[in-house]
Amino acid sequence: MRRMRFVIVALLLGLCGMIEVAVADEASAWNALRTGGHVALMRHANAPGGTGDPPGFRVEDCATQRNLSVKGRADAEKIGARLKQEGVVFEKIVSSPWCRCVDTAKLLNLGTVETEATFGNVVVLRDQRETLTAGGRALIAKWTARGNLLVVTHGANIFALTGVSPASGEIVVVKGGSDRASPVGRLLLD
Repeated sequence: MRRMRFVIVALLLGLCGMIEVAVADEASAWNALRTGGHVALMRHANAPGGTGDPPGFRVEDCATQRNLSVKGRADAEKIGARLKQEGVVFEKIVSSPWCRCVDTAKLLNLGTVETEATFGNVVVLRDQRETLTAGGRALIAKWTARGNLLVVTHGANIFALTGVSPASGEIVVVKGGSDRASPVGRLLLD
């Protein structure tokens, strides 16, 4: 019985520690984005249907792809409103050419969205994974502006760049000007 209490207390302390880390991680992310000079890597909002796209999909035809759900569309709008409320501004916004990413970026309502092929889905384009990831790292390394860059892409792309597997709509913040893409913090806003 005594051993059981010890295990329960240890688990609770561990859980409290994880919560502290998550709060610190979020605080670091907000601080970095308010400071500027960072890159926010955002996974597109909720798009049900697993990973990848249906057979025969075409990037130029949204009807052939996995798209945002009603929840995903609402979450994107809510995330954009929260970023504005927190005073976060993006100097530039780029998106994967996939419709779920472009739609997420536009629904954030934070500015003009440009598509960037190097953030195309590395699951679907697995034969180009290394090239796409290297292109993403190069773009982050070139970001030396005072403002922030927002990149809306796929979870697998963010994982390839940072080692973090984000949830739908989650933002992983990294320092611009470095090809290491080491996470500064994370924001889960939906």
